[in-house]
Amino acid sequence: MKTYIETYGCQMNEYDSEIIRTVLRDNKYEILDQIDGAEVVLLNTCAIRENAHQKIFHRLNHLRALKKKGSVKVIGVLGCMAQSLRKDLAEFSPVVDVVAGPDSYKRLPSLLNSARETGSKGFDFSLSEWETYSDISPKREVGTNAWIAIMRGCDNFCTFCVVPYTRGRERSRSPESIVSETERVVSEGFRQVTLLGQNVNSYKYEDYDFADLMKMVGDVPGLRRVRFTSPHPKDFPRKLLHLIADHPKLCKQIHMPLQAGSDTVLERMNRTYTKQEFYDLVDDIRDILPGVSLTTDIICGFSGESDKDFEDTVEVVERVRFDSAFIFKYSERKNTIASRKHPDDVPEEKKTERTVRLNDIQRRISLERNEEEIGKTFEVMIEQPSKKNPDEWMGRNDQNKGVVFHAPQYKIGDIVRVKITKAGTNTLIGDLAEGSASPELCRVSYNDQLFQ
Repeated sequence: MKTYIETYGCQMNEYDSEIIRTVLRDNKYEILDQIDGAEVVLLNTCAIRENAHQKIFHRLNHLRALKKKGSVKVIGVLGCMAQSLRKDLAEFSPVVDVVAGPDSYKRLPSLLNSARETGSKGFDFSLSEWETYSDISPKREVGTNAWIAIMRGCDNFCTFCVVPYTRGRERSRSPESIVSETERVVSEGFRQVTLLGQNVNSYKYEDYDFADLMKMVGDVPGLRRVRFTSPHPKDFPRKLLHLIADHPKLCKQIHMPLQAGSDTVLERMNRTYTKQEFYDLVDDIRDILPGVSLTTDIICGFSGESDKDFEDTVEVVERVRFDSAFIFKYSERKNTIASRKHPDDVPEEKKTERTVRLNDIQRRISLERNEEEIGKTFEVMIEQPSKKNPDEWMGRNDQNKGVVFHAPQYKIGDIVRVKITKAGTNTLIGDLAEGSASPELCRVSYNDQLFQ
């Protein structure tokens, strides 16, 4: 059957969609790049915020018309929302034929076949204590970066978060399987990998911890850069910081979710660290990794957040000076601890006001941080043509900052030296620097895994 997959949400969902495509292709399904001509449409969903839910419900209403016309035969909802809102999806029973959670992707071919051949609905919400999909080699779209999930699930039980209930408990893949996947993506032409997990620094497999794994991945011949997301401040290993400082392939960029700057709110969120402990961690990071880029996530208007609590968050943002931040209004998730114990009592207009204000502060800081880079020269990996000018390239430096520059003799995947001349809130602009390797020397020979 001709199948089209739409992906919503985080990088883990992107990786899961690669797994889904591989499972279906191995079972003779044809994967399409667009919905035209599709007999099967699958929505791989996110459950983190209310807006994500509304997008899916709106999309299902649109697909209802396609199914009524007969062009689409089977519709499936997969992933986190499928796991957390199974009862809500029952309202779409005439539209939705298959609902499967994140641990049920290997069963998709049989579920889809039954729905197509007999009209029976297929549901699988089982959560596994062992499934990591290590035995599946995802078939990826061509690019510079490959996502690699090193673990699944989460044991933190932050009160606002639905992930432990949609993805189950933590379980880590063997380092051998992760290194093997890294070697494979390098042989396919990828220059960078990003290691994924709900809390990567809790990775543990026998005697191996996350720092051990990072070194093993960084040592893979032919690989140029290694990134990871997301760690948790509560147990961030200093051993890893020293490794990043010493290893040339481990990028000097860390995404460290703050969520809130108030000790009262942090305790209510069950984040298990204080504002001062977060400050101490940031000081250690910047002491060991000068020039590091720090990014974060922040929730505005969590249950019971007072004006004083919010000002504590503003204080942290002003003091830490993150390079960028993802700032969102709190939206209560069903089945979380917060939904049972902490009423969503902050008025919507107050949430909006705080979110707008904090975004304004962060945009100012992001611009100031980027202006500090003017005059510096960075190695930049070319990712794609610039959106505003197709004659220019957009790439990223070691700190994961977007850089736009003109260098027509190079191509996607090349790493060149760029001197920064201008800075915006989200982008650096520069010129090709003296000492950049010739285009020929930027190429990689994957047959002998030699990087010149």
